[in-house]
Amino acid sequence: MATDYDAPRKTDDDLAEDSLEELKARRVEKSSSSVDVDEAEQAEGFELPGADLSGEELSVRVIPRQADEFTCSKCFLVHHRSQLAKEVGGQLVCRECAA
Repeated sequence: MATDYDAPRKTDDDLAEDSLEELKARRVEKSSSSVDVDEAEQAEGFELPGADLSGEELSVRVIPRQADEFTCSKCFLVHHRSQLAKEVGGQLVCRECAA
């Protein structure tokens, strides 16, 4: 059982005053905890009103890797050369992955 160390402590007199009904009610409250819900499953059925984006297209301009950039061999992200931490056997590694 978990103990709340921040809660005020009860004396023996306070414990003796707790009625049997109060103790039963507390037990019921603790046992009736909420059921774990998968958030991803719950979000699938959730729709915003007026947010039908089925006819929309996303257009993104893709820019090729520049001469002063490299692709990290661990995270596969494109970084500027200033983020290069090391080169191991021809494999370039960024500072974040090297740490």
